[in-house]
Amino acid sequence: MSPPPAVRHVHSRDNPDYRLSLRLARGKPARRDGRVLLEGLHLCDAWLTHQGLPGLMLAGETDLATPAVQALWQTAAEASRVILADALAHALSQVHEGSAVFFVVEPPRPPLPNRIAQTCLWLDRVQDPGNLGTLLRTAAAAGLRQAFLSAGCAAAWSPKALRGGQGAHFALQVYEKVDLASLLPHLEIPLAATTLEAGSDLYAQDLRPDCVWLFGNEGQGVLPELMRRAQWRLTIPQDAGVESLNVAAAAAVCLFEQRRQRRGGPAP
Repeated sequence: MSPPPAVRHVHSRDNPDYRLSLRLARGKPARRDGRVLLEGLHLCDAWLTHQGLPGLMLAGETDLATPAVQALWQTAAEASRVILADALAHALSQVHEGSAVFFVVEPPRPPLPNRIAQTCLWLDRVQDPGNLGTLLRTAAAAGLRQAFLSAGCAAAWSPKALRGGQGAHFALQVYEKVDLASLLPHLEIPLAATTLEAGSDLYAQDLRPDCVWLFGNEGQGVLPELMRRAQWRLTIPQDAGVESLNVAAAAAVCLFEQRRQRRGGPAP
């Protein structure tokens, strides 16, 4: 029987595993299988808890000596472990704070459901990955469990979206590149969208029933054909003369007003 493979020590930028990881760190998913890079103890530990072992684990030499990184290291299969020279680990990092530990993983791609009957999030062409990550984090915090992202949205598993989500990806089923209009026949609950014109006051709406929350592009809002199909068109009242809320802030207002009502707060 052959001996187990030795842990690899990488000191060159030309190493194939390192070159792949550097590409992923720059937000370019692997061409063949869509693998992505997770950075930091929090995201790596969340992946381990919800998804299992990574395909590849990389850790900087110095950080590997810390108890938290060493504990994570011991969970990974030996063949998947790579020790990076500190200079390479620093060059790979997008945050330059915390521990230099990374997972290369293939994110889950759940099949679309046949029916939509519980409160969930629809995002129409949200292009900023920071906004997208914050929206997923807000949805997960409000108790939602599904998020449907249209074509034209930022990549949900890009480094910036992952940092914005802070682990929310693992509390949600995330569906990417979805034709939202094609899902309309599968809705068993109202479609709710925010609008600046001719909308009902958010705080006058009974939000306790399940609904689909639809939020749109940062500049153009929701596509007109989707807005026409919304049964609840809601306006967040705000002071005149102020620009409309950022999409992530608007979603937070709506989702937590619904949560407040469901927790027994006064409903309209």
